Amino acid sequence: MKKIKIPKQAGWLIPGLQVKRWFALIFVGAVLMTVGVLILFDLQPIYNSMQFISKVATKISTEWLAFGIVMIGAAVFFKGWQKTNLSILDMEEDKNNDILLEHLFRKRKLNRGPRVVAVGGGTGLSMLLSGIKNITNNLTAVVTVGDDGGSSGRLREDLGILPPGDIRHCITALADDEDLVNKLFKYRFNNGEGLEGHSFGNLFITALCDITGDMVSAVRASSKVLSIRGRVLPATLDDMKLVAEMEDGRIVHGESTIPEAHGKIKRLFTEPKNCKALPEVIQAIRNAELIILGPGSLYTSVIPNLLIKEISEEIIKSKAKKIYVCNIMTQPGETDNYKVSDHLKALVKHAGSNKIVDAVLVNDYLPENLADKYKDSNSYPVVLDSAEVKKLGIKIFAKKLIQDSKEGLVRHSSSRVARALYYWFKKVGK
Repeated sequence: MKKIKIPKQAGWLIPGLQVKRWFALIFVGAVLMTVGVLILFDLQPIYNSMQFISKVATKISTEWLAFGIVMIGAAVFFKGWQKTNLSILDMEEDKNNDILLEHLFRKRKLNRGPRVVAVGGGTGLSMLLSGIKNITNNLTAVVTVGDDGGSSGRLREDLGILPPGDIRHCITALADDEDLVNKLFKYRFNNGEGLEGHSFGNLFITALCDITGDMVSAVRASSKVLSIRGRVLPATLDDMKLVAEMEDGRIVHGESTIPEAHGKIKRLFTEPKNCKALPEVIQAIRNAELIILGPGSLYTSVIPNLLIKEISEEIIKSKAKKIYVCNIMTQPGETDNYKVSDHLKALVKHAGSNKIVDAVLVNDYLPENLADKYKDSNSYPVVLDSAEVKKLGIKIFAKKLIQDSKEGLVRHSSSRVARALYYWFKKVGK
């Protein structure tokens, strides 16, 4: 079937831009002003126009004459209006007009997207946000603040601030120019007293935290500077630290040391015990239409948010659609030998209810030549044990979620995950 090429200028007439109505209003206003001025100077515009039309009509049919006048007038008016606005915006038409149109369409469309709350941390949450931001602007990322390793851990220890690492990843993922911001924020200083090992993004957020007075204000300010879509919120402003009780009775302190303990986690808790949720997080959950948990490290990225009692309680009683994005591979030191039901049972146990999610999204495709590095690190595909999952009263939604890889690597595709989540949301909402 031959594709019909639509002129670029016609893009301004796409439904949903909320532009055509203003075209019409300006046009009517311009016509009325013109007629009024002509009447003021006694030029009899209506009479003379009708006389002209009647003379021309003897040679050309009235319908074609009227149609031609309207089309010429509309074309001239529209071109003038467009040129005027592009001049005001100081944009070169050939180079930037398409960008303006795309931006306007995206903004109008995405502003009508579903209200989504994504809960997690680490690279899993940032991957998810990279895809979801192309579906809706009404997006809130709730980020864990238990990180105590690397640059974030040093800044937390030295300056007493919330760890900025996971927050930085989310801000980067939601930025319009994701590639440039990612390169800038990931840049690490290789030398310099006190600077070595720190990322620019962590230092940027830390500086804003000092200037604005708290992490929430710093994140809000950085979001404006980088023009991100949606918003990023720390789960709590309390100095929350993770503690794990292992099956063998050991108590392990600190997020970074839990996977290194190489034992089975019995339960996870926080110090202090009752961390208070950020009020904006609670309000976002209450307003949400879709709540997403994961993907990411089960015990050090996803569950820490649920240990804040207010957050887990609000999610449990929420009427929003709730889904957990299960990890594709087991994580050594955290989820060794875990099946899908084991991930869900851990969520249910720490949240205190199986109503924490309605469904689980699982990957149903793996490359035949799975890379050897997974086996070498004792990481294996998470097995879907459907019978056990159904016993929990949780629905299963399976889709191909990974990027195509000739090397046999297993990585979530942000676009595939986002499309699958949106498809599920629309399907269950019918």
